[in-house]
Amino acid sequence: MAVSGLVPDVAVAMPDVPFLCHFRRATEISDEHPYQEIVKYLRIHRDKVDTVFNTLSYFDGMNFAARAKAEALYSVGLMDTICPPSTVFAAYNHLSAPKAIRVYTFNQHDGGGPHHIMEKIQFLNARWA
Repeated sequence: MAVSGLVPDVAVAMPDVPFLCHFRRATEISDEHPYQEIVKYLRIHRDKVDTVFNTLSYFDGMNFAARAKAEALYSVGLMDTICPPSTVFAAYNHLSAPKAIRVYTFNQHDGGGPHHIMEKIQFLNARWA
């Protein structure tokens, strides 16, 4: 997502369970790292909340998605605690380019696993066959 948000020549992006999207939301709902590092820091530095999230916005996949022009195929595992689904959907919803998402209801951070590799191949074949 970062590359497609920074390089306008990228034609297709296929982020699988994109990581580090919507930091604020992730810190509110996930007990996983690295989000808990942010939570622990903010427990002590309560006056730095706005500064922390403003700084993290420079690295937030959601913001790269908003800039991307590449057609995209996303994947999300609805049981993922590392990349919470709502953070993946936040990035996906910020993308204004043509897009699709494959939702894997019972998967975790593996997204669709090997099944999703076939989805990606089919996605590319439909565009470049």
